[in-house]
Amino acid sequence: VCLGNICRSPAAEGVMRAMITKEGLADRVGIRSAGTAGWHAGKLPDQRMRSAGQNRGYDLSSRARQVSEDDLRDYDLVLVMDQQNLRDVRSYDRESQFGSKIRLFCEFCTDHSETEVPDPYYGGEQGFELVLDLLEDGCRGVLRHIRSTLAATDSPGIRGSDAQ
Repeated sequence: VCLGNICRSPAAEGVMRAMITKEGLADRVGIRSAGTAGWHAGKLPDQRMRSAGQNRGYDLSSRARQVSEDDLRDYDLVLVMDQQNLRDVRSYDRESQFGSKIRLFCEFCTDHSETEVPDPYYGGEQGFELVLDLLEDGCRGVLRHIRSTLAATDSPGIRGSDAQ
């Protein structure tokens, strides 16, 4: 989740989707990006982000949408790009029941020390490249988390529905 759902979060969706597909997990893992604001609903990601992603082999063709309270119920992880997004998404959790699944994306990074994914919208090309570097790093961490979660739910004696 980012602010407008036209740069960071659709790029994260594209990177994660590519990794999940490569791992053969596309039928088991749902991925969907969103923004805390609805200004760009229905639009493609920013052309500069799409170009930077395409240069690395990513399909960034999802359409912008606004995050909803249903997302907190429907997804096991809701990853936000910065502290403001964290505050905004937590405001949807009116009964404080989803706090453990709302996390900063950079918590999953291991090669970078940034705590937030910066918004590249008002910057130059280097900003979009940095965002993709962070997203690739963090998505590898998310993939490790997914693998361990799936391994736990696939263990004998634990049914998938019991673990969710």
